[in-house]
Amino acid sequence: MGISSISDRQSRFSPLIEKLAKANPRISKVKLCELFGVARSSHYLAKKPKMPSLKQINLTLWVKQAFDQSKGSAGARTLSAIVSQQHNVKLTRYKASKIMAQQGLVSRQLIRHRYSKADKEHAIHDNLLKRAFSPTAPNQVWTGDVTYIRTQAGFCYLAVVIDLFSRNIVGFAMSESPDSKLTIQALNMAYIVRLSPENVLFHSDQGTHYTSRAFADAIAQCKGMKHSMSRRGNSLRA
Repeated sequence: MGISSISDRQSRFSPLIEKLAKANPRISKVKLCELFGVARSSHYLAKKPKMPSLKQINLTLWVKQAFDQSKGSAGARTLSAIVSQQHNVKLTRYKASKIMAQQGLVSRQLIRHRYSKADKEHAIHDNLLKRAFSPTAPNQVWTGDVTYIRTQAGFCYLAVVIDLFSRNIVGFAMSESPDSKLTIQALNMAYIVRLSPENVLFHSDQGTHYTSRAFADAIAQCKGMKHSMSRRGNSLRA
């Protein structure tokens, strides 16, 4: 049997094998391939690959673009928030994670820190906000806060970053520990989602997760950002 006749057999019977396999789940594709004299490898090669939809193509492009803009630091949660906000689409964390895996995108931490040493050093900053809680534009004043919430698995801690102009959450992170790593993740997410704004005033309380050297280093990585503090436990009070 010549090569052309083998190719003809593959092209003729592969669609039929697919239809019969769907109509009769008890009959395996292996048996059907044997019945029609088609090699299994040839059958799977003959199947036309499923073309991605336009929506899938756009999501992939947007995820790659956001990942590149973050210089490889954004994870699935941050990428899903960025793409959803910028392109008015719904992109779940799971879907973003799947696209990252398909495209070989691996997140790395934006801030590399040594907590064992850094968290022993703490600094208190002046209150630069002084109850001026009415900014006139986005990205003028952000405020950070940490709280604990009950979940089915128990209690966990939630760190948020809020833009005082819109009162919307622009960054968040969750963890079992209320440490500097938690607040840094929330800050990094806000900074990436808002496309690296300059000269933001970040206001918080005097919790150790905000006074640590590691968090100060994270603030320093944001263009022109200044840190303002109120008394401990009251990020929105003078």
